[in-house]
Amino acid sequence: MPNMVGHFQEFEDEYLETMYEFHEREPLGLVRTGDLASRLGVSPASATEMVQRLAARGLLEYLPYKGTRLTLEGLEHGRKMKRRHRLAEVLLDVLPFDGDAHETACRLEHAIDDDMEVALSRLVSMDALDPSGKPIPPPTDDIAQRLEEGSRYVTASLLNKDEKGSISAILLPHDIQVELAQVGVDIGAIVSKDQQRLIVHGGGSVMVSDEWMKAIFLKSLNKIA
Repeated sequence: MPNMVGHFQEFEDEYLETMYEFHEREPLGLVRTGDLASRLGVSPASATEMVQRLAARGLLEYLPYKGTRLTLEGLEHGRKMKRRHRLAEVLLDVLPFDGDAHETACRLEHAIDDDMEVALSRLVSMDALDPSGKPIPPPTDDIAQRLEEGSRYVTASLLNKDEKGSISAILLPHDIQVELAQVGVDIGAIVSKDQQRLIVHGGGSVMVSDEWMKAIFLKSLNKIA
């Protein structure tokens, strides 16, 4: 039974996330049930049943024969799921991942809890885009508050000029990690950035490609204003 409940929750999440995609294009528009069913690959009857169920829970506003749209509560949930999906795609892009990133992100988003969302959020800027160029929706208020209270974590690609960071993770093949470690770019090292060059404090510097910059994660040592 727990698995069935979990799968049903995922179905609900998918509906609200898809409704959020429609909302992104037309915030106040009504979505026809047929269009929703087509996007999700289900029958119109199944879509109608789920829409009515979600409307009864206050997540959708359903107008028979006209369409449906997200309520404020549904909008928040749909936005959260779409944010987690696009954060998952960012993570898969950094690894890098050679499979179907979209389909894998669809599965991963349901496993991302608040703690994981906070961790992934610290790897991107507030105006970040996913690998396909779509904007990552803003966090809900609870996540935004945790991000403001915590330390700033960034990839080396997002390190600001004159900002120092302590390397916390390097998601690159072992041979590349060994190569970087030889010039001081290793876990715990304090670095700053000058364009494409990482400067190791107390050591030397090294040119690093854009791809590698995105795979080096740092904890900012600058105080958050």
